[in-house]
Amino acid sequence: MEETVRWLTPEEQRAWRGFVRLHERLGGRLGRLLQAESQVSAADFAVLVQLTDIPEGRRRYQELARALEWEKSRMSHHIARMAGRGLVVREECAEDARGAFVGITDAGRAAIEAAAPRHVEAVRELFLDHVTPAELRVLAEISERVIGKLDEEPS
Repeated sequence: MEETVRWLTPEEQRAWRGFVRLHERLGGRLGRLLQAESQVSAADFAVLVQLTDIPEGRRRYQELARALEWEKSRMSHHIARMAGRGLVVREECAEDARGAFVGITDAGRAAIEAAAPRHVEAVRELFLDHVTPAELRVLAEISERVIGKLDEEPS
């Protein structure tokens, strides 16, 4: 049985390709700025944000990998590199021998605190200063709706 492909209309293709290009270019530019100005990669920053967003400063490996949409091997390798630089620690889970936590260190907190002001400034310069408050609200609504749908479906 053949499935009918729902090809993108020219308007859909323009919007989708524009979104993808925006995401790639903005992510690339922000990543290069972070690396150059704070010696923190975009991936390091993403991990540190996840850890500083919660009061205890630590998350289970699997939970962190899901939040970042990373595969197990990428997660293990990256956390090992960050631990080697003293930004995070790997902590065994006493209740579950198969589980482990990733915790932020004082050096990790110092790194994100140093990187965050310039990152926020760059987000404003490269993105927020070029959209209206109404556009920003629409973007937030679209993002929340699509993320909600993605969260409903197993990855």
